[in-house]
Amino acid sequence: MRRGTVAAVTATTVIGAGAAAVAAGRYAGDVALKPSPGHPFPGDSRLTVHSAAGDRIALTRSLVSLRPGTYGLSGAGCHAVVGPVVHGGPHPADAVVRRLERVTHGTLRSGARMRLTPQVHIGNPQDTLGITCADVDIPGELGALPAWFVPGARDTWVIAVHGIGTTREHPMVVLPFLHHHRFPVLVLSYRNDPGAPRTADGIHHLGETEWRDLDAAIRYAVRYGARRVVLHGWSAGATMALRAAVNSALRHRVSGLVLDSPVLDRDATVRALAAARRIPRALLPLAVRAAEGHTGLPVDRPADAVDPEELDVPVLLFHGPEDLLAPWDASRRFAARRPELITLQPVPHAPHAAMWNAAPDRYEETLRRFLTPLM
Repeated sequence: MRRGTVAAVTATTVIGAGAAAVAAGRYAGDVALKPSPGHPFPGDSRLTVHSAAGDRIALTRSLVSLRPGTYGLSGAGCHAVVGPVVHGGPHPADAVVRRLERVTHGTLRSGARMRLTPQVHIGNPQDTLGITCADVDIPGELGALPAWFVPGARDTWVIAVHGIGTTREHPMVVLPFLHHHRFPVLVLSYRNDPGAPRTADGIHHLGETEWRDLDAAIRYAVRYGARRVVLHGWSAGATMALRAAVNSALRHRVSGLVLDSPVLDRDATVRALAAARRIPRALLPLAVRAAEGHTGLPVDRPADAVDPEELDVPVLLFHGPEDLLAPWDASRRFAARRPELITLQPVPHAPHAAMWNAAPDRYEETLRRFLTPLM
C-alpha cells in the first residue's frame, strides 16, 4: 500500500473514531440532562417491601431505608408516604420498619420494588392537602407555563420552583407551612415539564435558560399584587432562583432567597447524573463536554452559577454534606464568600433536595425565622 494511501486510511480511521466519540458524548449528555421524574439519583437504591400492615411497613435494611424523616415511597403503579424508623418490636434482621403514613396511590404488595423519594405528595394542593388553589397560566417566552396559585393575605409572595428529577408536586411539602403563615404562593412548572412548553433540544440546562421562566413568574406575581417576592428553589430550581435574583429586570422586588440543595458545580452534577443513569465511566468526560455545548454554559465557569458578590438580598441555604448530586463543598464555599448575607443550614443524613424530608420540624422553624423579617 502506498504511503499516501496508508496516511489517508489512518486519518479516516482517526476522524471516524473522533466522530464516534463526539456522538457518544452527545448521547451521554442528553441522557444525563433529559428531564426524567422518577429516575434514580446517585446513591438511590431500590428497596423491597417485606410487609405492610396498618401503620407499619418493613423494607430492605440499608443506609437508604434507615434515613431519618418523611419520604415518598414510589414504585410501579404505587405511591405511599413513610415516616421515621420505628425501633423495637419484632422484625426480620434484614429489614427496617418505618411508620406507614398513608398509601396515596395503588397497593403496597410484599416483594414490590420501591424507591424513597423527596416528593411526598402527588396530585394538587386542593385534593391532596385541602388547601384552596387555582390553576393559572403564566405567560412565558416559550408559551403558557402552568402553575398553582395559593392565595394568602400578605403582599410578600413566595414563588416555589422544583428541581431535577421532580415536578411541581415536590414543593407541596412546604405549602401547609406557607399557607399557615398566610403567604400567597405560586408553584411553578417550567420549560420541558409535563404540560409546559418544550424546547427544541428537550434537555435541562441546569437553570441557565430556565431562570427566564421564573422571571416570568415574578412579573406575574407583581402584576397581581405582590410588592415583594421570596424565591424558594430546590436543586436546579435553586440555581434558577439565584440567576433570577441577579438578572431579572424586577430583581428589586426580590426580598430573599431560600435555596435547597442548589446546583452550583455544573460539571460535578452532570457527571453524577450520567453515572446514575448508567453511562459508562469512560464517557463521563465526554458527557460533561457535550452538556457544555448543548446548554451554552461557559466552559471556564463550571462552579458558582452566580457570583455571590452580585447578591444583595438575604439567602437561606439548606444543604446536606451527604448530597451526591450537588456537592456540599460548593455550597460551603459559596456561603463563605458572603457570610453576612448567606446563612448555611447543614442537614445531616439527607440526600439531594430532601432537606425538608430529613428534618421537617427543624426545616420549617428555620424557614419561619428567616421569613419573619420579610413578611
